[in-house]
Amino acid sequence: MTGSEDTIIALASGPLPSALAVIRVSGPKVGALIAGHLSPADLSPRHATLVHVKDAGGAILDQSIAIHYPGAASFTGEPALELMVHGGRAVIDGILETFLGADGVRAAEPGEFTRRAVLAGKVGLVEAEGIADLVDAETAAQREQALSHLKGEAAGQFETWHRELLSALALLEAMVDFPDEEDAPEDTLMPVTARIHALLAAIENALGDGHLGEKIRDGFSVAIVGPPNAGKSSLLNALAGRDAAIVTDIPGTTRDIIEVRLDLGGYLVRVSDTAGLRETTDPVELEGIRRARAAAADADFVIGVTDLSASVAESIFRGIEVDLRVENKSDLARGGEESVSRETLPLSAKTGDGMDGLVEAIRRGITGKVRVRPDPLIARARHRRALEQARDALRSAGVALDENLGAEFVAEDIRAAARALEGLLGKIGVEDILGAVFSEFCIGK
Repeated sequence: MTGSEDTIIALASGPLPSALAVIRVSGPKVGALIAGHLSPADLSPRHATLVHVKDAGGAILDQSIAIHYPGAASFTGEPALELMVHGGRAVIDGILETFLGADGVRAAEPGEFTRRAVLAGKVGLVEAEGIADLVDAETAAQREQALSHLKGEAAGQFETWHRELLSALALLEAMVDFPDEEDAPEDTLMPVTARIHALLAAIENALGDGHLGEKIRDGFSVAIVGPPNAGKSSLLNALAGRDAAIVTDIPGTTRDIIEVRLDLGGYLVRVSDTAGLRETTDPVELEGIRRARAAAADADFVIGVTDLSASVAESIFRGIEVDLRVENKSDLARGGEESVSRETLPLSAKTGDGMDGLVEAIRRGITGKVRVRPDPLIARARHRRALEQARDALRSAGVALDENLGAEFVAEDIRAAARALEGLLGKIGVEDILGAVFSEFCIGK
């Protein structure tokens, strides 16, 4: 990705055609593009102006609303232009082709607008990730978490920890640099030790969230397991409201994991249908059963399904921790009682009887996991890795203090912890970090 000497342009709104669309431009050629292709060209800064957009020959491409951000006050920290145009493909193609034909103008890469904002100090890296998560949010919980990060709540805590580390490091360096000077405070190690223990406890508490933030962002996993022909695929289809899985009377039809994404109680839930659990010598089916057990082991919530009209050996669930037992095909047996026990739910995936109860049980199971913790600070694997590095460095510093290894060793460990938080906040190694972060963005951000 080249530097900001290029002017970049992209469609910043949704799929075409649409009633309206937004084209975003940023870089040093914005003024020349306005002068050459907008009429009128004398736009008041940060005010919406009705203009005609023209091609290189002066032909009108569209009537548009233009907003000019002439300098550092823009989102990217450089001259910028936003055009609200009609969302027809011919209009968009004509404007993009015209602007891209100008010298020094190119198509933006994924996340490049936000990347420039980070490099210009207009937004922090964690807040930028919040922008990406907000764009991708499918559920209310994802939206709320993304907004929290966008508002800087997580970054503010990371910054506070970083300042505490720097303060402790300053005390240690005073001991190292001025061991015999009056300027070096007495009993320096005592406040340093207290700060290290407090910071270590805070970071370990954040890391002990059960990966809750990542699950809110990526989705909670629910596995449906049980014997063949219990109705697992029918149950998945009923939850999805469509034919996501093939349903037949032939045992062993499902041999691989089939997944659907649902919004349950405001949380993204990924529900997986799995191969039927039974004794078999078929190598393909055996692999499906292995995957089914692996999916159950990794799931946040496991539904064990059996056929209410048929007997089944409990041994099929051996080694699987089932959160909810479902007895399917209640329309074929015992008149479909309301419940067999608190842990077992009868229903009919075919008729829909009991499905509301199943959805509510899944929702309770998921939200129960969410409510045991306060709002998580960690939303991405990158955050977790950085905090783990900081934690490990602080543990090492604690060992160095306990063993009286000297202020130099303690200081080096604290520097390592500070560098981990600086990487998290995008303050060091910025090019490598940004390359990984913004590759996940959509083009117009």
